[in-house]
Amino acid sequence: MATLNPYLNFNGNTEEAFNFYKSVFGGDFTNLMRFKEMPPGEIGADEIPKEYENQIMHVSLPIGDSVLMGSDCIEEFGQKAVFGSSNYVSVTPNSEEETRRLFKELSTGGEIEMPLEEMFWGDLFASFSDKFGIKWMLNYAMKK
Repeated sequence: MATLNPYLNFNGNTEEAFNFYKSVFGGDFTNLMRFKEMPPGEIGADEIPKEYENQIMHVSLPIGDSVLMGSDCIEEFGQKAVFGSSNYVSVTPNSEEETRRLFKELSTGGEIEMPLEEMFWGDLFASFSDKFGIKWMLNYAMKK
């Protein structure tokens, strides 16, 4: 079966966001590459504006069997991250305790849509935006 790995785009604060996610989920980056590290002659390498050289071209953070990845957008190339309600990163924690911890840490400074509660379908569920504008859902199947 295929594995889905969310890829998040940011407008210049990828490094800050991914350091936050690393503090929440643990682990280490398996890849962190800045735009200035592109080899000369690579498509676009010579066109990177100076102010973007230290921004993140690609970062990878393994979480369980998945990988959370991301990069900064370069407006001069027509890229701009637009945050809205069309995408969520859905997380299925392994325990109620982990669900409560993830909710507390990821939602701090963000905006809660649905607080963490036991839902009519029997699961512990929450939806919210983190402080970087990324939408999250947590869903833990409660044991009866």
